Amino acid sequence: MNFKSFFNVLIRAILTGFAIGIGGTVFLSCESKVLGAFLFGTGLFVILTFGFYLYTGKVGYIVVNRLSYAGQVCIIWVGNFIGTFLMAYLILNTRISGIAEKAAAMCVTKVNDGPLSIFILAFFCGILMFIAADGWKNIENQVARTLAVFLPVVVFILSGFEHCIANMFYFSIAQAWDAHSLLWLLVMTVGNAAGGMFIPFCRIAFVD
Repeated sequence: MNFKSFFNVLIRAILTGFAIGIGGTVFLSCESKVLGAFLFGTGLFVILTFGFYLYTGKVGYIVVNRLSYAGQVCIIWVGNFIGTFLMAYLILNTRISGIAEKAAAMCVTKVNDGPLSIFILAFFCGILMFIAADGWKNIENQVARTLAVFLPVVVFILSGFEHCIANMFYFSIAQAWDAHSLLWLLVMTVGNAAGGMFIPFCRIAFVD
């Protein structure tokens, strides 16, 4: 990968972090969890519409790409982290910074969970995010295509599944980073990857 390609991937990934941060902000701002979960999907809709790069939307395709693609996915993860961190920093310097309290309560629940639970919850979120990304890519009907984006997001949030990029934003705005939260983020990252690869792997191994 040359510098131009690297920079292109990184910028698209950072912009994705901002989009997820917007989704996280509106979710934290809503009193209704259902409404917040639906509006969070705006972030993913923006990402897919503008061709930004989201780790959980890309990681599943490692199964069907060359090894070099995995390196690109790692760059995307870093870019997503940068974008969510910057978005959180900006929100903390506004009058709506009080949403950080809600994020902090969520983060306490997450870090007090066990690693197996975190992995499993992240695994199912990974499946749903692959469904959303692949549905947007392959469904031709515009209504069904849009539903394929929003419904998986609503389901993963209301189910309590773990999305590593969304959690980058929550941990950042809650200012809850430490060695433990970073380790749990890595567990979520692996779980999301396993879930994202599950359907593509089944397609290759058992379906096609």
